[in-house]
Amino acid sequence: MSQPNFIDSRDALHALPEADLPALAEEIRQELITSLSQTGGHLGPNLGVVELTIALHRVFNTPDDKLLFDVSHQGYIHKMLTGRRDRLATIRQHGGLNGFLLRSESEHDCYGAGHAGTALSAALGMAAARDHYHGKEHVVVVAGDAAFTCGSSYEALNNVAATTQRLIVVLNDNKWSIAKNTGAIAQHFNRITTSPAYAHLHEQAAKFVEWIGGKRARHLAHKIETSFKQILLPSVIFENLGLRYYGPIDGHNIPLLIRTFEFLKTQQEPVILHILTEKGKGYAPAIAKPDKFHGLGKYQPETGETDIAATPTYSEILGKSLSTFADQDPSLVAITAAMPDGTGLIHFSKRHPNRFYDVGIAEGHAALFAAGMATQGMKPFLAIYSTFMQRAFDMLVHDIALQNLHVNLCMDRAGLSGDDGPTHHGLFDIAYLRAIPNVIQMQPKDEEEFVDMLWTMSQAKKGLMAIRYPRGAGTGAIPKKNPQLLSIGHAEVLLEGKDVALFGLGNFCSIAQEVALLLAAHGIEAAVINPRWIKPLDTKTLSLFAKKTNLIVTLEDHALLNGFGTAVAEHLEDEQIKTPLVRIGWPDQFIEHGSLPILRKKYGLTPEAIAEKILSFYNSLPSSSKSLE
Repeated sequence: MSQPNFIDSRDALHALPEADLPALAEEIRQELITSLSQTGGHLGPNLGVVELTIALHRVFNTPDDKLLFDVSHQGYIHKMLTGRRDRLATIRQHGGLNGFLLRSESEHDCYGAGHAGTALSAALGMAAARDHYHGKEHVVVVAGDAAFTCGSSYEALNNVAATTQRLIVVLNDNKWSIAKNTGAIAQHFNRITTSPAYAHLHEQAAKFVEWIGGKRARHLAHKIETSFKQILLPSVIFENLGLRYYGPIDGHNIPLLIRTFEFLKTQQEPVILHILTEKGKGYAPAIAKPDKFHGLGKYQPETGETDIAATPTYSEILGKSLSTFADQDPSLVAITAAMPDGTGLIHFSKRHPNRFYDVGIAEGHAALFAAGMATQGMKPFLAIYSTFMQRAFDMLVHDIALQNLHVNLCMDRAGLSGDDGPTHHGLFDIAYLRAIPNVIQMQPKDEEEFVDMLWTMSQAKKGLMAIRYPRGAGTGAIPKKNPQLLSIGHAEVLLEGKDVALFGLGNFCSIAQEVALLLAAHGIEAAVINPRWIKPLDTKTLSLFAKKTNLIVTLEDHALLNGFGTAVAEHLEDEQIKTPLVRIGWPDQFIEHGSLPILRKKYGLTPEAIAEKILSFYNSLPSSSKSLE
C-alpha cells in the first residue's frame, strides 16, 4: 500500500487509491492530536469529522462547489486538504490560521462563521444565487446535531423546498448511540435508498399499484410506506419540509460516504444525509471527556492532561456563587444556551438540578424563557457569552426591558477573547445594551467585587441587569464569605490625584493602576477610579474629577465606538465641562485572533503604550490649564 504522506490538496487526494484513504484518516487524526497539543483548539469536533471531510473533498470540487460547515470550528481537516496543512501548527496563533473558516484566508472557505445555526440559511442563499445564474455547482452544508436547536436552522429548512431543487445537507450527529441492531437497519436502508435504480424502481412500483387498484390504492401504498419509514427512521420532519431523508449511516466509513455523496450529487431535489459520528474518535481522552476536548488549550498528547489553573476563573466563581445564593433563595434559577461548562453553571446544575435549564443553542428562546419566569416571580440568571448574547438582542429590548422584568444577564467572555478571534470577541455589549432603557450594566474590577455584584443582582426586584466579565481568571482576589450589597451607580475611588483622572473599567482597572505608577515617574499625579457601573454612570464622581484634574482618561476592554468612554464624553458635553478626554479601548474594526499580550501590544493597550499616549497628550495641553509643568 502506498503511503498517504503529505496530502494537502484535492488533486493529491484524488491521486491516492481509495484503499489508502483510511490510512490517510489515521495520519490526519494523529497530526491533529500532536499539533493541537501545542496550540489548543477544537480537537474533539475535528477528530469526529476526519472521514467525512476526506469523502466530501473526494467527491466535490471546491472552490467551485460550495462547502459550508456550521459554526466552522470543525473545519480544520478542510483547511488541511485545501493547501494549508503545512500551517496547521499556526492555528489560533497571531498571524496564523484562524480557528474557524475565514473567507479572507482561502478561496475554499466560501462562508465563515463562529456562531451555530448560520450555515443552512447561508447555503440556501448560495443555492438560490446559483439557480438564478443557472450554475451547475453543488452546495453542501455540514451541520451538527446541536445546530438543529437553533430556530434559524428551522427557518431555513422551512424555505428550502420553495427556494431550490438542489441542496445537500449533512446532519452530523455525534451524540447518537449506535446500537448494533440500529446500525444494521441503517446500513440496510442505505443500501436500498442510495442505489441509482432506487428512485426509478420506486416510481415504477407506485405506477404498477395505481394501474392495479387506481389512485386510491397508490395513495394507500404511499401511506403504508411512510408509516413504515417513520417507525424505523427519524425522517418525517425533514421529508415534511421537502427534503428527501437518507440515513443514518456510519460517518466513519469512507467508501460508504463516497458512494452516498456520489449518489446524492445526481438528485434533483433537496436532500439531507444523516450520518453518525463519534466526537473525539481515535483519542481516548477526548472520547472520555467530550466537553473538555470540544475546545481547550495546550495539553499532553499522550494523556490529554492539561494544566490546572491555580486561580479560579470568573466562570467557576459564577457557578459556585449562584449555587450558594440559591441555597437560601428558592426563586433563583440559572439558564444557559448549551454552555454549562463554559459558563461555570455546571456547578449549579449539580447542586440545584431542578432549577437549572440548558435550552440548547437557542439564545433568543433563552431570553424569552427567562422573561416568562420573571413574570412569575422567579429570579433568572441567564449566563451566555457576550458574543452570543448578540443573538438575543430583540428579546432583551422588546420582552425584558420594555416590560421592566427582572432578568440577570451574566455575560462571560466580555472583552477580547484572544485565540478564538473576531467571531468570539465580546467587544460590543456595552454599545448594544447601554442604549436600552431600564438596563443596569456593570463590570467588576476583580473576583471579590464580582461576587458582590452578583449578590446585588440577586437582591434586586425589577429591571434588566447585566454584568460583563472577562475570560479566565482575574487578579486572584478572594471573595468574602458574606458578599456586600453595592450601591448602584456609585464608583470607587482607589487613588487620589490632582493632574489626571484614570477611569479604568473592569479588568482595565488594574492596567489603570499600572499606568498611574508610570505617570508618577514623570511627576504626574493620577487618580484611579473604579467606575463599576456603566449604566447608570456615576456622574457625580465623574464631574468632581473633571473639575479638579486637567485630563480625564477612560480605559475599557471594549470597542471605543459607543463604549464606556463614549458615555463619559456624552456626560461631559451635556454638562458643558471642558476638561479634555482621552479614550482608551479597541478601535472600530474587527480584531483578529491572537494572544492577549500580542494584541494589546499591537493596538497600544499595554500600560507602557497607554502611559506614553497620556504623557504626549498631557504635555500638549496649554500651560495655563495644567497644575504641573
